[in-house]
Order: sequence, then structure tokens, then C-alpha cells
Amino acid sequence: MGAAEVLADPSSLYESNYMGKGDLSDTDMVITVRNTLASVQNGESYRYDELVKTMQATKNSDLEAQLVTALKALSASVAYLDIIHHEKLLSLVFRMSLWDLKPHVMDALVGLLISLAVTTGKYLDPCLNMLIRHFLPPDWVIKRLSQPRVMKQKMEVLSRVHESLLKICILFPRAPSRILDMLPKINKKGQVVEIFVENLLKLENSLMGQDDGSKIFMMVMERLRDMDLEIDWDYIPQDDSSRGMFDMELEDAVEDNMKEGDELPVGSLTSDGNVVFESLDKLMLLSFDHLESCKLAGRLDQVFEKLFEAFEKFILDIDKIKVSQFLMFYACSLDPENCGVKFASKLMDIFLFSNKPTTRQVSPSLLWMSAMAYLASYLARGKFLPVSYVASILKRLVDGCADYCRTCNDDINSDANQIFYSGCQAIMYVLCFRMRSILAVPRFRSELIPLESILMHKLNPLKECLPWVVAEFLKQTKAGGLFVVSDSFIFDKLLESELSGGSKRLDAFFPFDPCLLKSSNSFISRNFIYWSMVRPTYDKDDDDEEDAEIIVNGDEESDEEEEDDVDYVMDKMSITPKHSFMNEMERDRLLKMPSLIRPSISPQSF
Repeated sequence: MGAAEVLADPSSLYESNYMGKGDLSDTDMVITVRNTLASVQNGESYRYDELVKTMQATKNSDLEAQLVTALKALSASVAYLDIIHHEKLLSLVFRMSLWDLKPHVMDALVGLLISLAVTTGKYLDPCLNMLIRHFLPPDWVIKRLSQPRVMKQKMEVLSRVHESLLKICILFPRAPSRILDMLPKINKKGQVVEIFVENLLKLENSLMGQDDGSKIFMMVMERLRDMDLEIDWDYIPQDDSSRGMFDMELEDAVEDNMKEGDELPVGSLTSDGNVVFESLDKLMLLSFDHLESCKLAGRLDQVFEKLFEAFEKFILDIDKIKVSQFLMFYACSLDPENCGVKFASKLMDIFLFSNKPTTRQVSPSLLWMSAMAYLASYLARGKFLPVSYVASILKRLVDGCADYCRTCNDDINSDANQIFYSGCQAIMYVLCFRMRSILAVPRFRSELIPLESILMHKLNPLKECLPWVVAEFLKQTKAGGLFVVSDSFIFDKLLESELSGGSKRLDAFFPFDPCLLKSSNSFISRNFIYWSMVRPTYDKDDDDEEDAEIIVNGDEESDEEEEDDVDYVMDKMSITPKHSFMNEMERDRLLKMPSLIRPSISPQSF
């Protein structure tokens, strides 16, 4: 390449300032540039230096026409470029920034980059690197994004970047994997990371996502996790530790701070203009939008597998996570019959195969207990999950705990049985939210019969599980008549020592407690069960006796013959949950109720 071929020079090549002449045809200009590139190897640098000077005029409006002409001519002459003899020229091209150019100049530059990338593949990596660099805008762009002109420029630049990457990927099949390898890991905050993640998600929705979208979700989930962990618990109000979760309705505590229709106190995690809170909220919304677009494109089921892989790697075993986990919850709510079922099944499998070796670097018991916390919180809070499916998972949990009781040895040390206790706590926690609907179907009730012997086992799970979970569970159990030999439980005289004497209390971490970020919560709340929505098996106070129960799709009470037919109940599953209200006035009242709850002993929920 390079000087191997020398074309006949047009006379204008020997005239000064040949790049500025306007009387050359496009063909003549291409010939001129090719001869200029070839002349360097023969020691003639004058015309080459003039070409380089023209390429440096990116901010000189008087030379824009010459720059566009040179870029277009170079696009038709990439076979004549030599990485050694034309290193200065190539270096200038790869250092150019679309942010500094007008649209018609951008078009000429990306045309050159596409030609460079795909002609021989020799310049593929520098071209891709140059384009990917635009995912992180310069500081002046970030500072002026509020200006319509700059926002328009952002759209013009990034749309051309993605179009160029797509063309290169189509013309050069190796490009997608190279792009994914080049994506930088960033630790910045604010609008820079928002724009970067926005670009990552656009890539996932293109050929790069089809090639290996899991890498993109890994990057997004890792950044969400890192920002999540930056949130200091000092920003989050804490409750009186003497009170339990189910007493923390907070209607009086937040009433003065709430606007009509709010699910969370205003500023719960958006106060003080904290850049981490605001960025994390915006990143979650970007991710929600992407999942919705995947659903519309019919690829949500495929995307979910990649998303769960990233969730399992970066989120599942993190103890102090606050918001990022709701990306999984939202994906499940978009497709309950597929993604919703898969999520619970995957968590359940982690628990059931807890005796299998794991390659994870974290403590296996921590991983398994985290899976149980997620499963319990998910089954309790997912309004889109029908009672039939919740009952089926509870049956698997009950059977698993019963098997553990039958095979356990004489060692009743609480440390050795944490997996078992986490399973028992998950069952009780879910039933605190779902017991009334479960007991309404005789077949589902019968599947819980082994639970009585589990809780009365010498391992004493009632002593090791969280007191406020145990207390609420026993209260509903007594009222609902769940156990055959209910006298074996001292329902009315539970000793404080019996509920708090565990040598190592299970963590009070239920990751799908109400979402702490206001904008993100507006997406989550429509498919979320708040404690104020739950109608327990016991009677409420007189003021609450007429409250309508929020009936989850599939939870409606049926006739006697229908109650025994699980297939009938399963047929009620649908993507769009249906809700039953007494009347429109009651509906409006319930939707306006402050429904935030938070466990008193856990900073993870409030």
C-alpha cells in the first residue's frame, strides 16, 4: 500500500494551496489526495504537510469546506494510507472529536472512519476506540446539557456514533466482540455516567447485544451496584428499634410530608440534591425503559437470562443493597408468566441445591440465605404473582424444610442450621402477606400441613427467626386456623425470651421492601404489594373493618369445586394484573394511602 501505485498527477497538484482550489472535480480531488499520499514515500512532504494542516482545521469555519473535501477524498483513498508513512495524518483523524464539528463535517468524518475500519481491518480497533470515546462527552457538554442547542448536538453526535458502529458491525463481523472488549469501566457520577449507560443500553439493543449482551448487562449492573453502595445509611431515616415491621405503617409519621398519591415520603432518597441518589434514580429509569423496549421487541425472555446472570454476580450476595435489585423485580413484572416464574425458580434452586459445591468466592451460606431473602420478599411483594404460583413455591419450601428435619442429626447449633432457618423464615414472611388467599383454597391449605411439625421441631425455628415475623405469622395462623393442633402453640402467651433468645438471629434483610427512590418507585408501585394493602386473617380495628382487600390476579375466591382445581387457578394468570375494589371512591382512597413500611431492626427497609 502507500506508494506502490502512483497515479498521473493533475496539474493542480503542483500548485500552491491545492486543497483550497474549488475547480477540482470529486474524481480529480481523489486522484490528487492519492498522489499526495504516495509522494511521501518519495520524500516529497510539502503537499502532505498541506493536507495535514487542512485536517487540523476542525475549529476554523473558514476551512470547513476544505476539511469536508479532504475527508471525503481520504474515504475513497484508504487503500493508499500507510500506518508508518502517514502516521501523523492517521493520528489526527483518530484524535478528532465529533463534538467539535458541524453535522456535515461529522458525516464526512464518520464516512472516513467506516472506510478505514472495514477496508482491510487494519484500522478497525483505532476506529472503534475513537467512536466509543464519544460515549463519554467532554466536560463542556455536560455543563451545558440544559441548553437546547447542546442537547440537540448530543443527539446528533451519538446518533452518528451508533449508526457508524452498526455499519461497521454489518460489514465486519468481528467488530461486535471487539466493541464489547473496548468498553471502558467508569467510576464517574452524574450525567456522564447516565449518558454512558444510555449508550450501553443502545448497544445491547443492537447487533452487539445479540452477539453477547451479557457483557453489557454486567457493566450496567456493576455500575448500579457501585452507586447503590455509595449511598450512606446516614441519609436514610431510622425507626424506633423497639417496634416491629408490621407496626410501621407510618400513616401519621409521613402524612405531613406527602403529596396526594405519593407512595413514599417526598425526598426519601432524593433530598439534599445528592448526585448519587439522582444519578441512581435516572439509571434505573433508563434500565426500565430498555426492558420495556425489549418486551415490545419480543426479546425480554432472552434478555432476562443475561440480566439474571449479572444480578447473580453483582447483586445477589450484597448485604447492603438498597435499590439496584428492583431491576429484576421490574423485569419480572413485565412478563410474569415467563420472567416472573423463572426468577422465583432460579432462587428456589439455589436453596434446594445448597448442599452442592459452588464456585463463588463468597460464603456459600451467605449466598443461599440471600437467595431465600430475595425469594421471600419477591413472593410477598409481587402483585403480579398469582396465589397458585406462590402456593406452589411455598410447597417446595415446606417440603425442603421437612426433609431437612427428617435428616438432621443431633446438632442443633444455630450456626450449623442457618440455611434451614432462612427457609422457615421465608415461609412465615410470605404467609404474613398471603395467608388469607392461601387458606381460601383447600388444596393449598393442605400443602402447608407439614409446616406445623417443622416449626415444632427441636431445631426450634420460632426462636431463631425474626421476632416480628414470628409474631405476625402466629397471630394470623391462630385466626386462620392453619394448624390442626393449634394448642401446641402458645399463641396468646408467647414469652419474650422465646422470640429473642436465638444465639445468632437471622438478618432482617428483605430486599424488595418498598423502593427508596421516588421516580423508580413510581414504576415499581403499580405492581407492588404494600403492607397497608394486606388483609390479614384476623379482624382489623373498627376503622379498618370495611377496607377492601387488594385481590391479586388469581387470588379471587372460587366455588368449592374450583378451589380444588389448581389448573383452574393457574388459568387465571395474565400479564396484566386485575384488582378488585369495592367502588371507585374506595379505590382512590386506597391508592392515596401512605403505604411505606420499614422493619425497625433493619436499615435495608424503612
